Amino acid sequence: MGEFKLQVGLIILGVGLILGAIALRHLILEPRSELRQSHFSPAQITPQTLGQNWIVSPEQGIHLIQQGATVLDVRTLKPLKPTIPQAVPVTWQEFSQPDAPEKGNLLEDDALLTKKLRSIGISGQRPVVVIGDGQRGWGEEGRIVWMLRTLGHTRAVWVDGGGQALAQPQVEAIANAPKSVLVGDFMVQRRPDWTIERDSLQHQLDSTNLVILDTREPREYNGQTPYGESRGGHIPGADLLYFKDWFDAAGLLLSRELILKDLAQRGITTDTEIVAYCTGGIRSAWVTSVLVSLGYRVKNYPGSMWEWSAAPATKYLLVK
Repeated sequence: MGEFKLQVGLIILGVGLILGAIALRHLILEPRSELRQSHFSPAQITPQTLGQNWIVSPEQGIHLIQQGATVLDVRTLKPLKPTIPQAVPVTWQEFSQPDAPEKGNLLEDDALLTKKLRSIGISGQRPVVVIGDGQRGWGEEGRIVWMLRTLGHTRAVWVDGGGQALAQPQVEAIANAPKSVLVGDFMVQRRPDWTIERDSLQHQLDSTNLVILDTREPREYNGQTPYGESRGGHIPGADLLYFKDWFDAAGLLLSRELILKDLAQRGITTDTEIVAYCTGGIRSAWVTSVLVSLGYRVKNYPGSMWEWSAAPATKYLLVK
C-alpha cells in the first residue's frame, strides 16, 4: 500500500510540474511576446516618415535590416543577447572628444568623423538601425542616432525596447539578411537643428519661451555628483524629467498619448523651445530623439554637466 501511495504521489507531482510549466509559459513567455509591441512608433514607416521618426518598432527594425540597413549595436553588457549577425559594435565615446570636461561634445574634425563613420559601413543612402539596451542602458542608442542626424544622416533610427525586444525567431529571420559593407560613403554635413552649445544656452536662460529639461536622476538634479561633475546642482530653471520615466514595465517607450500628456502638464507645446541636458549629452540625446519624433523643437546640449560645471561658477550658475 505504501508503495502504491508513493507511485500515485509521484504521478501527481509530475502532473503538477507539467501544469506549472504550462502556466509559467502562459504568464511569462506569452505576455512578453505581446509586450514587445511598440506603443510609440508609427503604424507604418515610409521613406517620408523615416525622416521625422527617429524611433521604430522591433518589427520595423527587422524589416529595415532585411532591406539592407546598416546595423549598429551599442550594448555594452556581455554577452549581447540576442546577437545580431549584421551588427557592428560601437560606443558613443568613439566619436566624442576624449578629455574632460569636453567628453560629451562630438569630435570637431569632420574629416576624422567621416572616416570613422565610413569605416563602420555608414552610407548616406542606406538607413541605419541602432540596437540599444532598452531600459537597462543609458540612452546610448538615442545618442548615436542624434549624432548621425546632427552630422547629416537623414535615416538613422533606434529600435524601441532595444535588443531585448527582438525575440529569437525575429533574429533568426534576419540572419541571412545582407551584411553591412565594410566601408561606407557617408560624408559629414553638420546640421544645427538639434544641438546647442554652452554659451548659447547661457545667453538664453532668461527666455520666456525656453524650457530646459534635466534628464538625469533626481539625486543628480538635487546636487549629488556621482559621475565626475565638477559641481553639483542643476541649470537654473531646469525641469526634472528623468529619462527612464518614459519607459513602461516591459522596457518599451510609453505610448505617444502618455508622453504628450506628460509634456502638456509641464506646459510644453510644439511651439516651445526645448533644451535637454544630462551629464554628457547621452540621456538627453535619447530624450531629444523622442521629442523630435513627436514634432517638438528641441536641442541637445552635448557638453552638459561635465562642461557646464567645469566653467566659472559666477557665470554658469547651478542651483541645488
